[in-house]
Amino acid sequence: MRRWRRVERLYIDLPFARPGSLNAWLIAALIPGIATLLRLAIDPWVEGVQFITYFPLLILVALACGYRAGMLAAILSTLGSWYFIVEPRRSFELDHGEDVLTLGLFLLTAAMIISIAAATRLAIGRYRLLNESLGRRVEQRTAELESAQASLVQAQKMEAVGQLTGGIAHDFNNMLAIVIGNLDIARRRMAQGRGDVGRQIESAMDGAQRAAALTRRLLVFARRQPLEPQVSDLNLLLGDLSELLRRTIGEKVRIELSPAPSVWPVSIDRAQMESAVINLAINARDAMPNGGVLGIETLNMIQDEAGPEDGLAPGDYVMVAVADSGSGMAPEVAARAFEPFFTTKEVGRGTGLGLSQVYGFLRQSGGHVDIDSAPGAGTTVRLYFPRYRGEAPAESARVAGESAPPRGSPGEVVLVVEDEDEVRRTTVEALHELGYGVREARDGVEALAILSSDPAITLLFTDVVMPGLDGRALAERALRQRPDLQILYTTGYAPEADPHETLPDDHPAMLSKPFSVAALARKLRDLLDS
Repeated sequence: MRRWRRVERLYIDLPFARPGSLNAWLIAALIPGIATLLRLAIDPWVEGVQFITYFPLLILVALACGYRAGMLAAILSTLGSWYFIVEPRRSFELDHGEDVLTLGLFLLTAAMIISIAAATRLAIGRYRLLNESLGRRVEQRTAELESAQASLVQAQKMEAVGQLTGGIAHDFNNMLAIVIGNLDIARRRMAQGRGDVGRQIESAMDGAQRAAALTRRLLVFARRQPLEPQVSDLNLLLGDLSELLRRTIGEKVRIELSPAPSVWPVSIDRAQMESAVINLAINARDAMPNGGVLGIETLNMIQDEAGPEDGLAPGDYVMVAVADSGSGMAPEVAARAFEPFFTTKEVGRGTGLGLSQVYGFLRQSGGHVDIDSAPGAGTTVRLYFPRYRGEAPAESARVAGESAPPRGSPGEVVLVVEDEDEVRRTTVEALHELGYGVREARDGVEALAILSSDPAITLLFTDVVMPGLDGRALAERALRQRPDLQILYTTGYAPEADPHETLPDDHPAMLSKPFSVAALARKLRDLLDS
């Protein structure tokens, strides 16, 4: 192909020698003279080879200027060689019949060569047209394929959004029904002068917390929610979780815990760990509609260079294996189990985010997850958490009871910066309830002005995502004014998965929305007492 293109460039795309043009005829007239001069110049060395310089130049003329110009050059070459080369020279006389035969054969040979060269030129031209046509068709087909691919991607996105919308809307509506229904009952009873609204408030709080947990799962899946890791003993955590698991999956499934002795400590987000195990337990329950065994095992594991676990870096890990005796999965289903929005459940029963959330949580925790399943042989999901190099926690992983939240004093002044008025009002009221002095600002510019005029402020409690001057920039400027100022961030959506890498202070503290008064109280005391 490259040779054809070289010939095409040299002999077809010469603009000054187009077939039928005046230049083509001039070239055809000049070439015989050039060939004759060359032949005379090398005459002493090529005696007896009379036409050696003519044929190459005739081929070039035919390729560059076409058949007719080539034939003109052949006729003129015959006359030139007759007059200057064939004996007697400088004469058109012929001494022998052999000379007539020689000139005739030369003209015939030249005509044949020119015909072949002209046919080659025509073939090259047709090749070029075909190549250009093919190129256009390839470009057109490529554009069609790109358009089809874009349409397919869009269709897949819309299908994923449909699956997500159906499942999430179903879950959220159930939770909102709990919140709205119980609050409405409580409001009606209070309007009647009745005070027995404790159960309704508790139920509403439970529904709201479940909705908040679902939102956190979505953000962890998208790697937008910063984790809050704590050094934990997985044996204690799973032991405390077992009762909740029994209530969640029902009596048909038997739970068998197999904790390893002296399991290594790990640094994990406890809430996300509990959510991950509950997700796996629910999937196991659904795979065992007639009952079965759910086994949860912990194990210390050392991974070396030659370890079998794909994707697991060398090091020390604590493995948590969640195994069921259910129906198992086909290889093609197991291969897609961690894909977002992929689910084998009907719309309304699953969002396809359960295992994706587990995968995202393990990735953010620096660990790994794999799945082992086969039809009729059950499913085992293994979670690998990096070993925490430090002392194991002495306290239990059990959630603290409903003791009174720690309080502050009016001399501890908190500046609340929040652009949402209702959220800011609720936070300010909570801080007043906890005994703190409170200042409030609706944006970063107003907060800086308050900081400059009120030296009593000891802690800045700011939203991360705000229009204009966001929480990060605000904290950075505030610390320039007041290096001793404590900073507490809050957000319902963090643009970065790990704000600890970008927040300006050395030990950033984060409180994710929505938060309870007790959680706010503990976080404030942790900061102020440190």
